Amino acid sequence: MRKSDTGWVALALVEHLGGNKLTALSNLFDGDIEAIFNADEASLRRIQGIGPKIAARIQALNRQPLDQFKRQIEAWHKAGVSYATIADKSYPARLLHLPDPPAIVFWRGVADAIPAHNTPAAAIIGTRQPTPKAAEAAERAAYDIAAKGWIVVSGLAAGIDAAAHRGALAAGGRTLAVLGSGILKVYPPENQSLANQLIRCGALISEVRPSAVANTPALVARNRLISAFSDSVLVVETAVDGGAMHAAKRAFASERAVFTFDLPATGNQALIEQGATKLAIDAAFSPI
Repeated sequence: MRKSDTGWVALALVEHLGGNKLTALSNLFDGDIEAIFNADEASLRRIQGIGPKIAARIQALNRQPLDQFKRQIEAWHKAGVSYATIADKSYPARLLHLPDPPAIVFWRGVADAIPAHNTPAAAIIGTRQPTPKAAEAAERAAYDIAAKGWIVVSGLAAGIDAAAHRGALAAGGRTLAVLGSGILKVYPPENQSLANQLIRCGALISEVRPSAVANTPALVARNRLISAFSDSVLVVETAVDGGAMHAAKRAFASERAVFTFDLPATGNQALIEQGATKLAIDAAFSPI
């Protein structure tokens, strides 16, 4: 059975299950989705991380008609949504190396804007309220590397992220937006027009249901995906408590190159102290 079949999609959507536990369930039950749905709590809890709440959610699937999931999948297809569970061949390979990979991801747009292992990609991220000089630097850096064939990865947030996506598109390159909302509920809404451009020339991707609204945990969690999709990370400008710091932390932990501009922002200075490569604001960005 293909892991994208309805039952597996339903399982992948179980709250707090995640990719590792889904994979472990598939292995434990020899890929038999019916056996998983019919398993008792004790059997399900043999998987590390599955407690009574997650076990109950899995068992509840056996009492729900799969037709409702089939209808949902059909609606996604009509809206141009593609998806893959962690067991599918189309699942983004770069995410498999995460310690906490998503059980399922959803995307819209050009598939080759999702970086493969052999495709160079760099994240360009930062504050939602940049100085004009920082916003200009983000757009310029994205333009330069996109023109050289790099995929520009960012989060579609206002400010630096939006500037990075615009720079990549202006260069005729590919850019990937990793969302903390569903791909049919773009956040922030004022970037819907930019998102529409990305769908034509790049891609939107998210681990949450396509119709889900943004929330703080999802916005934070998507930073690990931004880092995973990227060979290096450029933090243009950020406060020390900014969301971009989460992606930089992940990049440091996975020994990816981290760059930042030598600006007075507290996050930039903290990153320089932590070992990020320091760039002058008017310097060309080379992500290698």
